Amino acid sequence: MNKPLHQFFTKDHQRIDKILNKALENADEINPKYYHQFRTQLLRHIKMEEKILFPAAKLVNLEVMQKLIPRYRLEHGALTALMVPPPDFNLIKVIKYLLQKHDFAEEETGGLYDVCEALTSNQTQEILDQLAETKEVPVHPTNSAPIALESAKRALIRAGYNYDEILQNAS
Repeated sequence: MNKPLHQFFTKDHQRIDKILNKALENADEINPKYYHQFRTQLLRHIKMEEKILFPAAKLVNLEVMQKLIPRYRLEHGALTALMVPPPDFNLIKVIKYLLQKHDFAEEETGGLYDVCEALTSNQTQEILDQLAETKEVPVHPTNSAPIALESAKRALIRAGYNYDEILQNAS
């Protein structure tokens, strides 16, 4: 079965992962140039889902999407909050953990992308055109104030994750 939206978003996940991996090529430090690219591209990806994909699918079947969207919105909020503090290797572990869980749930058979693809099958090209035109989200410099990390931790808790537990269980 041809799944152009699923393929588009899955390839975008892979592209964003590659940028993060470039930021981590040096085991001693995080490359700020590539980490900035990672931040802007991850936020652009979230914007594409929130502003284009979700609304298009909701127009077709509001009830189905109202059941699916809350989890992804909470995870998007947590990921967005994790983009605020300056990166360190613990923050990156948590980001990678959440992205792995989040991306899998979107990409798995019968997951979010399959549902949205089925609901919006009559508008695929229109949606792909809108996605291609999506601009980057402007970002502020990272914020080293303790409240930035504390806010991110609270956003993670709302999404069902615990920052410290993720670090304890990370290998």
